[in-house]
Amino acid sequence: MFQPVSMFIGLRYSGSRHRTGFVSFITFFSIVGILLGVSSLITVVAVMNGFESQLKKSILGIVPQVVVSQDKGTMDNWQALREKLETSPHVINVTPLIEEQALIQSRTQLQGVQLQGVMPDLEGDSMMAIHMTYGTLSSLSQAPYSIVLGQSLAYKLNVSVGDEVRLILPNKTFFTPMGRVPVERSFSVSGLFNTGSQVDDAMVYIHSNYAAKLLRRPGQGIDKLRLYLDDAFNATIVVNHLKKQNNQYLTFTTWKESQGSLFSAVSMEKKMMWFMLSLIIAVAAFNIVSALVMVVIEKQGEIAILQTLGLSRGSVIKIFITQGMVNGLLGVMLGAFFGVLFTLNLNSILAFLGVNLLGGMTMQQLPIQLEASKVIIIMLSALSMSFLATLYPAFKASKTQPAEVLRNE
Repeated sequence: MFQPVSMFIGLRYSGSRHRTGFVSFITFFSIVGILLGVSSLITVVAVMNGFESQLKKSILGIVPQVVVSQDKGTMDNWQALREKLETSPHVINVTPLIEEQALIQSRTQLQGVQLQGVMPDLEGDSMMAIHMTYGTLSSLSQAPYSIVLGQSLAYKLNVSVGDEVRLILPNKTFFTPMGRVPVERSFSVSGLFNTGSQVDDAMVYIHSNYAAKLLRRPGQGIDKLRLYLDDAFNATIVVNHLKKQNNQYLTFTTWKESQGSLFSAVSMEKKMMWFMLSLIIAVAAFNIVSALVMVVIEKQGEIAILQTLGLSRGSVIKIFITQGMVNGLLGVMLGAFFGVLFTLNLNSILAFLGVNLLGGMTMQQLPIQLEASKVIIIMLSALSMSFLATLYPAFKASKTQPAEVLRNE
């Protein structure tokens, strides 16, 4: 098979066993360093993507992704507006919503929560309905003054399905002979949900009809519409589209205003982990520089002979780039193989070792989302670093002066 002479010689140098032990030592650890860096980066990125995806599903499936409201008053024509909004791109469902800050009280505890009045019949297969552990969301329509809580909140309040809790609206008061007092009402716990996120401690649901009565609103009392999107990160696109439709009387609020800081922190942490592990790959890749420089010094006589036989400087450069890239490619391929293998079996390995990284009484699995595109990007990045590491030794080899070298041979 035809091979360019520079590639042929570079591959022969790479496979040569006649080299000093120190050069072999540096070459070996440069390959091992790239292997560990690539495999570690693949594992960490897969776990961080899994955490981000889990947060996206558990939190943004419960927290309103886009809320549409009017500047003043309730929406008397919310049904017509709902039908109009459902035709917008990326919108898969629109439901009426009443939101208010509240306090929930049991016999032993009192805690602040976000009260949401919903119409269970319109919620469909929402994330909240899917994550019901006891009862169903439709129970809010079956019994008057029912409430659905997060399972962790119920644990803190020491209540279960069938128990009574009291909702207090500190921002809504009325006058009594005893003075001004907040609006309050007893509710019966009809269901519990568990999303495995902080939302379980901070969100409670009642039927919108009873929410309107608590807030002393006429009719159905709907003042907001909640938009469910095909992807929560399309919220900005949806809002921009709706604003262009001359909806000046509407106000749009996205999840970024309430949960944006959390996802920004996760994104920043992922970038920092990528940066730190990339430094490991960079250090390992630049060990190739040390190994190639020593090879250049060792092979100066042979380089000079090849130049006298007509080998150009460009070909000399290609020889040492080939030799360095062989080491880099070997490290990257092995790193990708072991990284993917370790990532796919990470939870099994942790379970075998009895390590529970998430804490808690029971063994919890790490969320892992391995993406082929990310693996390819990591491999290409490591190969690029290896290529950059070969340039200086290759150019140094091309500067060899045959007359000066062969004079002392």
